[in-house]
Amino acid sequence: MVVAYVALGSNIGDRRLWIERALQALNASPGASLKAVSRIVETKPLGPKNQPDYLNGVAKIETTLSPVELLDRLLEIEQSLGRKRLKRWGPRTIDLDILLYGDRIVDHPRVRIPHPELPRRPFLMEGIRELHGPILRY
Repeated sequence: MVVAYVALGSNIGDRRLWIERALQALNASPGASLKAVSRIVETKPLGPKNQPDYLNGVAKIETTLSPVELLDRLLEIEQSLGRKRLKRWGPRTIDLDILLYGDRIVDHPRVRIPHPELPRRPFLMEGIRELHGPILRY
């Protein structure tokens, strides 16, 4: 089992409901078990500003899935919840990203871990600290 941290975000419709549904689907996934969820906070969009504010949080999971398998499962959950990839950093029902995967560094064509945008998203760093404790070095 590996402890992984997954970013949760939504800015369309019932944002909290989309996050709850994503958490339920993630916890029901073979090879993944939800252990904790950070506080959910409202944030301004980091991409285009002409879109609704986001709700964001972090989920702590234990998983036997590889990083690529976990990515595929997160993409399946997004699609099942109506995520449409129309515009980079655009509005979305749900956004799920792998932030950390144990202490591994992954540089795969499909996924980079730690998530490359993590240092520029203090609300996600705070969510990880809330669930894990202080991060000494990124």
